[in-house]
Amino acid sequence: MPQWPVATELPRIDPAVVPSDDPWPRGAWPRSATPPALEGLVEEAFADPAYGETNAVVVVRAGALVAERYGGLRPHFDRPAEPVGPATELLSWSMAKSFLHALVGILVDEGRLDPAARAPVPEWADPADPRHAITLADLLAMRGGLAFREVYEVDGASDVVEMLFGEAKVDTAGFAAAQALVEAPGAVFRYSSGTSNIVSRIVADVVGRGEAYRRFIDERLLGPLSMRARPEFDGRGVFVASSFLHATALDFARFGLLYLRGGVVEGRRVLSEEWVATAQRPTGRDEESGEYYAWHWWVTADAHGSYLASGYEGQMIVVAPALDALVLRFGHTPEAAYPALAAWRTRVLDALAG
Repeated sequence: MPQWPVATELPRIDPAVVPSDDPWPRGAWPRSATPPALEGLVEEAFADPAYGETNAVVVVRAGALVAERYGGLRPHFDRPAEPVGPATELLSWSMAKSFLHALVGILVDEGRLDPAARAPVPEWADPADPRHAITLADLLAMRGGLAFREVYEVDGASDVVEMLFGEAKVDTAGFAAAQALVEAPGAVFRYSSGTSNIVSRIVADVVGRGEAYRRFIDERLLGPLSMRARPEFDGRGVFVASSFLHATALDFARFGLLYLRGGVVEGRRVLSEEWVATAQRPTGRDEESGEYYAWHWWVTADAHGSYLASGYEGQMIVVAPALDALVLRFGHTPEAAYPALAAWRTRVLDALAG
């Protein structure tokens, strides 16, 4: 598989995986004692109001649970809020983008998609359309050049709110694909949930929409991981991969473990090691947070080689190869407190490093 180019101004990071012959956690996870330095940090996540409300923290080390705690309530639109526990489905928000990365990878590994090729988007089929030159790699790197207002305000001018909750929710990818080109393809990093739904429709056009797409997810990703998850689809049968995947904290941990193990589950290769590496190679940078973006994953560039699936209000699946560890946190953190939550994440990883 080719090594796709990355932006030259970004740091070079050598991707890492942690091979293991340990049994996959298909039922109950194995457990180990919680390191003393970690106990206080888990308590802090739930007790400190600076983080808003924390609903779940899960830490995995060497394939075993070393911390697992739940709290608070999960709200529902159509029924009373429920206490959060091990069986509670939690919402991914933008962590679903990293799940989409795996779905694309399966098709790339099979030769059914080519990141270097022009993105097969019908709205851009005319060679005279300036969007015609956008590649799948551009979309995965959030360098497609399309206008998209990623503003999380219900009362503001927000394309993401319109796409997920307005009239555009019937056809999320169509709405995003109709946006105008504002930068040259490949030139500028611009985080866009609409871009992810365009990519999801590309997957759907290969595997089939609606139930065919759901079967593909079940058979090619969820099944091998013994992971239960509930993706949401729009009115065109496309997985809303920008935002809407539901699973328990421990099932999300199974997804993180797939990447920690380099795409291998008990000797079976689900994703190629080359594809997993694209989750760790920076292709852009968010100037506000200072964190780097890979292909639908975030890269911290810390000493532990950590990278993460990240979602609105502080959802995270942190993969730390140097520590053979995963750190997951779910909850409701206001945007102003994101830096504090990132600092907490760093302290958890440092505690695991001993």
